[in-house]
Amino acid sequence: MCSFCDQRSITGKAEIPHRADVERICGQAFEEIKNKSEAEIAFFGGSFTAISRNYMLELLEAAKPFLGEGGFKGIRISTRPDSISEEILDLLKGYGVTTIELGVQSMDDGVLSANDRGHTASDVEKAAELIKRKGFTLGLQMMVGLYKSTPQLDRFTAERLIELRPSEVRIYPVAVIDGTRLAELYKSGEYKTYELEKAVELCAELIMMFENEGIRVIKVGLHASDDVEKKLVGGLYHPAFRELCDNFIYRSLMLKAVEETKPKSISFTVPKGQLSKALGQKRSNVIYFKEKGIDIQVSENEMQTERLAVESKK
Repeated sequence: MCSFCDQRSITGKAEIPHRADVERICGQAFEEIKNKSEAEIAFFGGSFTAISRNYMLELLEAAKPFLGEGGFKGIRISTRPDSISEEILDLLKGYGVTTIELGVQSMDDGVLSANDRGHTASDVEKAAELIKRKGFTLGLQMMVGLYKSTPQLDRFTAERLIELRPSEVRIYPVAVIDGTRLAELYKSGEYKTYELEKAVELCAELIMMFENEGIRVIKVGLHASDDVEKKLVGGLYHPAFRELCDNFIYRSLMLKAVEETKPKSISFTVPKGQLSKALGQKRSNVIYFKEKGIDIQVSENEMQTERLAVESKK
């Protein structure tokens, strides 16, 4: 098992699902979700193609009747790069799998080995190429702050993932969960995590790296969970980590807009739904600029697609 893994705490699930569970959950979602043609059934919390074949087929067979005309558009799974083959992909295609996410974590072989991942960067490249060639949507997952990693190596991983041209990525800052080997290394002092503020700045940088290449960042940080919080011994867990990153991105963009002319006041516009992120948690960005003698105003523009635009300066 890899150094950081504790799937029960991370997913909040103590019991593994079976056919009846999948049928019940899918049936409930089928009734509640209106735009089913835009949604996928997702199997997460483990390496889907690495579980026993019979169990994998049991789950897929339970989900398949909910696909097709009037149903969900497909199935999304997550798995390991070294558990992908042409035979597996052909099988998944037959059951309606549309998206495959690979738990890459790092593209540095030294970091992968230190964290007992059991696969190499080359395995990631081969699996990613095969998944795209077979017509699946490719998602990649990376971790920030792993044992033996550095900010430079985390940036290197992001650069390598960009070269693989996934449709989407997830960025997971390391949360150290009690009972894992990583927790033992952390408690002994051999492993030290980044400070939260530095991790936010780094992940904000990575988000922009991906977005500038047209790659969607669909998740940053673990979802808020009582199980994680109860067993957390250290690391980079925050229930609103993505929001902290977005706040920092907006602050950085605003700084660029004011650094040349240093206006006394400046008005920005952001896309619909982005106002709170631009203002910052507890209006932290507004306060930051006020302390610099600059009054900022931010409003939403429903037609805007760019993250931030200057409306006026004084």
